Amino acid sequence: MAEDTRAGFVALIGEPNAGKSTLLNQMVGAKVSIVTHKVQTTRARIRGIAMRGDAQVVFVDTPGIFRPRRRLDRSMVKAAWGGAQDADIIVLLVEAQRGLTEGVEAILDTLKEQAGKTPVALAINKIDRVKAEVLLGLSEKLNAAYPFAATFMISAERGYGCDDLLDWLAAHLPEGPWLYPEDQIADLPMRMIAAEITREKLTLRLHEEIPYQLTVETERWEEKPDGSARVDQVVYVSRPGHKGIVLGKGGETIKAVGQAARAELSEFMGRPVHLFIQVKLRENWLDERERFTEMGLDYKDGD
Repeated sequence: MAEDTRAGFVALIGEPNAGKSTLLNQMVGAKVSIVTHKVQTTRARIRGIAMRGDAQVVFVDTPGIFRPRRRLDRSMVKAAWGGAQDADIIVLLVEAQRGLTEGVEAILDTLKEQAGKTPVALAINKIDRVKAEVLLGLSEKLNAAYPFAATFMISAERGYGCDDLLDWLAAHLPEGPWLYPEDQIADLPMRMIAAEITREKLTLRLHEEIPYQLTVETERWEEKPDGSARVDQVVYVSRPGHKGIVLGKGGETIKAVGQAARAELSEFMGRPVHLFIQVKLRENWLDERERFTEMGLDYKDGD
C-alpha cells in the first residue's frame, strides 16, 4: 500500500430526518443505513466505508440529535455525540427547508463546547427544494453562528454536490494506513444489517408511534450447503395491541414486510435468503440491557 494513504472517521450529525442516512448510503454507494420518512429511525452508530483515491473515508451515521424523553432516546443522543467526539472530521447536516431551527442552534452550542480542534464542515441538504437566495441567506446565518471549515450545498437523495464533499473529506483526513479491507462497505455484522432492513420495512408500513415501540433482533443465522442462508428474526413489541397491528389481518402485514425484507437482503448479499419472522410481546424491552446491546447502544447512557 502507498505510504501517502489517508484514513479516518467522519461523523454525520444533525437533527432527525436531516438526511444523514441518505447521505451515508449515497457516499458508500450501497444501502447500509435505513432510510424512512419518519424521524429518529437510526438508533445505532452505523459505519459505512467509502474509497476516494488513496483515502478511506469511514462514515459514522449517528442517531439524530433531539430532546430525549426515554432511556432509549437518551442513549441514542449520547451515541450521536460520542460518534462526533471520536471523529477526525464532523459534518453537520442542515435541512434547507427547515433552516436554522432551535434544534440546530442547540447543536451548534454543543459543538462550540465539545468539538475542540476537530474540523466541522457544513452540508446544507435538500437544496433542490428551496430557491438559491434562500440557500445563500441560510449559509450566511449558519457561518456567522459557527466557524465551519467548509460549506457544501448538497442533495443527498439526488447526489448533487456529494462528490465535492467526498473529495474535501478525503483530502482532509489524517495520513495513515486504511482501517478496513478495500472492498468492505460497512462494519456492521450481517445479523444487525438484516435486522435493520426488516425494521425499515416495518417502519414504512406502520403509522404513528408503533415503529418507535418495536425492535427487531436476528436470533439465528444458518448457512445452507446450497449457498443460501436461513435467517430467523423476532419483532418485539411493547404493547399487547401492537402485536395484532404488526401481524395485520390474517398475517398480511408481517407477510408483506417479510417478502420486502427478504428481497432486499437477498439482493444485498447476492444470494438467496430464507427469512422467518415471529412477533412477540415484550412489554419492557425499552428498559432491557440486552436490547440496547443488540442495537449497539450503551444501556448506561440512558441514565
